[in-house]
Amino acid sequence: MIKGKCPQCSYPTEVESGQDIAICKGCGKSIDIKFLSTINTGEESVEVSAVAVPVNRPTTIGTNQIFTPGTLIDQYEIVQFIGRGGMGMVYKANHKHLDRTVALKVLPPEKTRDPEFVERFKREAKVLAQLNHPAIVAVYDMGIQGEIYYFVMEHVEGANLRSVLAIQKLSPEQALHLVPILCDALEYAHSKGIVHRDIKPENILFDTQGNPKIADFGLAKLLGIDEAGKSLTVSGEFMGTSKYMAPEQFKDSKKVDHRADIYSLGAVLYEMLTGDLPMGRFSPPSKKVEVDVKIDEVVLKALEHEPELRYQSASSMGTDIRKVTDGGDQPDSKQGAQSHGSEEKSGSASSQIKMLISDLSPKSTLDYTLKDFITSTLNTVTVLTILTLLV
Repeated sequence: MIKGKCPQCSYPTEVESGQDIAICKGCGKSIDIKFLSTINTGEESVEVSAVAVPVNRPTTIGTNQIFTPGTLIDQYEIVQFIGRGGMGMVYKANHKHLDRTVALKVLPPEKTRDPEFVERFKREAKVLAQLNHPAIVAVYDMGIQGEIYYFVMEHVEGANLRSVLAIQKLSPEQALHLVPILCDALEYAHSKGIVHRDIKPENILFDTQGNPKIADFGLAKLLGIDEAGKSLTVSGEFMGTSKYMAPEQFKDSKKVDHRADIYSLGAVLYEMLTGDLPMGRFSPPSKKVEVDVKIDEVVLKALEHEPELRYQSASSMGTDIRKVTDGGDQPDSKQGAQSHGSEEKSGSASSQIKMLISDLSPKSTLDYTLKDFITSTLNTVTVLTILTLLV
């Protein structure tokens, strides 16, 4: 136990050994223990010259409040505000002791006031932390600081699919290369009993080497944002989200299963191929862009209105796409050889993009509309170079 006096009001203050912050019971200030006016370890007291240096460690947050750089959320120091959305505020942060850069997502305060939320938050966080897949943004930690609920996630230095599409439309080859990778990630999560419920371009991220990663797994269920009749927007920011949702998500969210993700990915694939969303009576992709008509079958099956008529697994959808892009059913040996060739091509492209990224400077920063895990210092060249790996 370390004892001392608050330099602000001189009230006697105590803090457990090993902790670096004392909360004064007199004035309520958060104070770094090295600034207590008297340090007492139980054996001797040491007088120090103290100056009041309040620590910015908030315990409450307003609906639209943005934390400033230097704010402490437990052991994480906020470096930069990245963006906001229906699932909360996202910050680039640094772990004070491990010196690791992370993405810190502070959940919306209006969602966390539900009395049952605390237990649901802890339960879902444990499940999400078990996800370990190269195409899924990893969850490192979770915590509660006063009334502030947060997740700590892998920081992806890159851009999201929405930003890429805003710069340049993907070729059919690029889109059909990307989707099977996402199918693999969805299949893995679904095998763990986790449904995303909010697949959309904003939640598909690319690192600077062009590797895709799905973000925000499970948060839609945790925050209850996909229930029928509830808005998915914050000040109108996410108006497009509902256009990717499966029909059953508007009826009864409690009956939604993994097939809703397959529908949403089908909508994303259709948009990547055609530039449009599959709304109302929409034309098959081959009627709008030069693509194998067999892809029409894949897209239309993924977008079936009834879940029973859709692909029953994400892996089946990915397999059908690979069959088309590989030229039909092939013996395992040929498929393996072709896969090896693709890896060599990807590896070569990776080397080129690493060299290019190292020479970049933030001269023309993109406005990503502050969606999720994209950093605000990346420029147009970064987004364009990511496209070179999607082949």
